[in-house]
Amino acid sequence: MKALILFLGAVVSLGGAAPAFAESDEDLAKQLSNPVADLISVPLQFNYDGNIGSGKGDRVTLNVQPVIPFSLNSEWNLITRTIMPVTWQSDIAGQSGTQFGLGDTVQSFFLSPRDPTGSGITWGAGPVFLYPTATDDLTGLGKWGAGPTAAVLELNGPWTVGILANHIWSFAGRSDRPDVNATFAQPFVTYTTANAWSFGLNTETTYDWRSNSWAVPLNATVGKLVVVEGQPINFQVGLRYWAESPAGGARGFGARFVMNFVFPQ
Repeated sequence: MKALILFLGAVVSLGGAAPAFAESDEDLAKQLSNPVADLISVPLQFNYDGNIGSGKGDRVTLNVQPVIPFSLNSEWNLITRTIMPVTWQSDIAGQSGTQFGLGDTVQSFFLSPRDPTGSGITWGAGPVFLYPTATDDLTGLGKWGAGPTAAVLELNGPWTVGILANHIWSFAGRSDRPDVNATFAQPFVTYTTANAWSFGLNTETTYDWRSNSWAVPLNATVGKLVVVEGQPINFQVGLRYWAESPAGGARGFGARFVMNFVFPQ
């Protein structure tokens, strides 16, 4: 564990010193509910989904999701959020066998004010990009894509309420693969206690305009920020239910486990 913490710290601190922070665990836990917080973090998000394809398919996905802010000046930050999936799956398209490897990478850039507005709103907006990094046809789309993304939220005492959204169109890639034209919306609400427990609800909804189909997983999570050998880590577990799924998609219940390594600046 200590070696992993040191490695992650070296990657995200850009040559800086080891973490030294004065913020409370509660404050850090609240910031983790903010997708455009001025806070370096490296979430490792494990997801399990079943009943895929003919109903017998399974998928386990590890999303490596580093979030790195850059200070542009005294008023503005540039927040980078990257999602790099590593997938193991079995029989997701009938008797399609087992695949293991990388999926497609999605990277977002948010230009965000350093301070909330006078009404307490925090926001960020910018471009999002889709990179065809998948190592198998069944783990990726085979397309380059781009579009706009934005996040808007309000922190009110222990509550964080907001939405993160994007839309991606494909513009290049393999001609034998379908074009991408999809909207993603993630409304969320989180309650954080004084001892750094967090309870969250969200949906990670995608609408595919090409096939006119919805994917609507409903997620309920509980998390706790702890300090391990001086390193803040937020542990989170959750259940999800697929309220709507496209043809061949996951159905029923799934599960989530997250280890989020936090590097206060």
